[in-house]
Amino acid sequence: MIRLIENKFRWALILLALAACGRLEDVGKAPEISPIANTNEHYAMMRIPLPKSSEPALVSDSASLWESGRHSLLGNQRAEQIGDIVTVVVEIDERAEISNSTSRARAGSESMGIPSLFGIPQRINEALPEGASLDTAVATNSSSSSSGDGSVRRKEKFSIRVAATVVDVLQNGVLSIQGTQEVRVNFELRELLVSGYVRPADINRKNEVSYDRIAAARISYGGRGQITDVQQPRYGQQVADILLPF
Repeated sequence: MIRLIENKFRWALILLALAACGRLEDVGKAPEISPIANTNEHYAMMRIPLPKSSEPALVSDSASLWESGRHSLLGNQRAEQIGDIVTVVVEIDERAEISNSTSRARAGSESMGIPSLFGIPQRINEALPEGASLDTAVATNSSSSSSGDGSVRRKEKFSIRVAATVVDVLQNGVLSIQGTQEVRVNFELRELLVSGYVRPADINRKNEVSYDRIAAARISYGGRGQITDVQQPRYGQQVADILLPF
């Protein structure tokens, strides 16, 4: 049994060492930026959209100063097909405060005595030890109380803008968008991921859409690099936090 435990412990140390060796390759190097080739955005932009046969072609008058079509001055510049780019505006400024307090108390008592029953209790009292009596044969009491307090205070403030690509157009006309952004400063890389579903009607004339109008929105803002690595607990500490029962 002891040898089995030693073997398991040895294998655990080997696995931890192998995991740490993978991080040693990043020593002295800046975080690698993800390539944009072969991504969903890349394939969406490479795809040629089908012509819209349901809409009649607009022919501009040769004598007119205005051109018809999407790329004209007054044309619709909003994203509507695969490969189009739309700007996602994320401005989160939320504050929530919840406070709960509960209390409960309960008390009860029961007693039963036999002071007289054809003189039998008196006869029995004479035979009982000193201090014992049937006058109060049974007496019980109980009490319980509980109280609880809880509070939650949360404040978030976040403001960014990111360009997302239309990667798919659903059958009902809803646009599936996905956007990524990576910024590297020295040895720290900041990553921003945005994805979700947008109705074309929710895109304004500036070709922008607010995050609160994105269905199934997935917004991730984080980073990796030397600063992030220092802020994370070590592998041994993470394993100990999972395995230790106290």
